[in-house]
Amino acid sequence: MDFALLRDAFWMLTFDGLALGAIYALISLGYTLVYGVLRLINFAHSEVFMIGTFGSLFATGLIGVKVEDEPLTGGKMILTLIFALVIAMLSSAIAAVLVEFVAYRRLRKRGATKLATLISAIGVSISLVELFRIMTDSLPREFPRIMDKTFLFSYAGADIRNDKVIVIVAAGLMMFALERFISKSRLGKGIRAVSMDENTSTLMGVNINRVITVTFFAGGLMAGAAAFFYILVYENTSFKVGFFLGISAFTAAVLGGIGNLKGALFGGFALGLMETWTSAVFGTAWKAVISFIILVLVLLIKPTGLFGESIQQARV
Repeated sequence: MDFALLRDAFWMLTFDGLALGAIYALISLGYTLVYGVLRLINFAHSEVFMIGTFGSLFATGLIGVKVEDEPLTGGKMILTLIFALVIAMLSSAIAAVLVEFVAYRRLRKRGATKLATLISAIGVSISLVELFRIMTDSLPREFPRIMDKTFLFSYAGADIRNDKVIVIVAAGLMMFALERFISKSRLGKGIRAVSMDENTSTLMGVNINRVITVTFFAGGLMAGAAAFFYILVYENTSFKVGFFLGISAFTAAVLGGIGNLKGALFGGFALGLMETWTSAVFGTAWKAVISFIILVLVLLIKPTGLFGESIQQARV
């Protein structure tokens, strides 16, 4: 155990934890949205995130940016970043909607049990992993360095890097936009109505299938944004990249209170900080173990999470 590292590099670790937590929070929003509407965990959501990373990779290849190229500058860099972000978000959103059609809608129409739906989602998850494993020959893929990574400023001895500032700020803006959409838009009100009472919403004229599709689409957009930010910072991806991040994001959703948007936000940042701090003490090899331990402790001590209601009454 190295408590000296935590003490000496506390602020740098904290900032790194916030950047990682922002990615977790964006992914966990997809788990929270789907659970809030369907009362089911979308086990294929981690693969939706994975598809977003390959969407970013495809976008850079489409405009001719290669791994061996020098970082871009000026307007070309900004346009490339925006293009890769949009493609990643759309890739994940479309994948999420397809998952809803394949794993959920048909079974829902036939009145299948929730267990059958969960098994279907797990099957889709495994199928997507294997599909991308075959497509990539089980090899990781590098992401080109679009922007030069420089230190913007220092705080208490911590050098703050520009890409991590972008991740935290952009993720915060996207979370705010999602919250406004859920709170103020007509479709958002439909999502909240279905999350409260599906049968009553149907009687009031709410199109349940459209609401569910929009929910998966919105969750996919957030996962795609997380995928772009992840690959921007870490510059690599693989067919299994979604597995451990999916577990951590699910832990963040449970920690904050699954079914609660603000809880997902808090849980993501809290888990990112806890993982970063404890990894400095015990080593990075313990990061996945730490996430699992936190998940078990939350389920044992406070199963509804810090901001969650009872499981039967969870609200978006």
